[in-house]
Amino acid sequence: QVQLVESGGGLVQPGGSLRLSCAASGFTFSNTHMNWVRQAPGKGLEWVSTINGRGTVTNYANSVKGRFTISRDNAKNTLYLAMNSLKPEDTAIYYCRRGSMRGQGTQVTVSS
Repeated sequence: QVQLVESGGGLVQPGGSLRLSCAASGFTFSNTHMNWVRQAPGKGLEWVSTINGRGTVTNYANSVKGRFTISRDNAKNTLYLAMNSLKPEDTAIYYCRRGSMRGQGTQVTVSS
């Protein structure tokens, strides 16, 4: 059974940092491209970043490029998103996604 469990969200001031984690199970993690997506209040899902199975290729939405870093630890079956220089417009529920499946999400709120 595929499971994706996100954690690490919270309330942070503008300019602050957070690191999100996604614990994966039920599939061969190291063979799988993984994504982070987010959903801001009242808006649709927005793709944030993708990483290939080996962690050697990454892509980012223009809105987060240079501020967010996606990474993975295949030995721990865990995906990460390091977020720096956070802005109020980064406020959203963040989900890790494998294909069409995503976890329950973790709330990130950027506010002073």
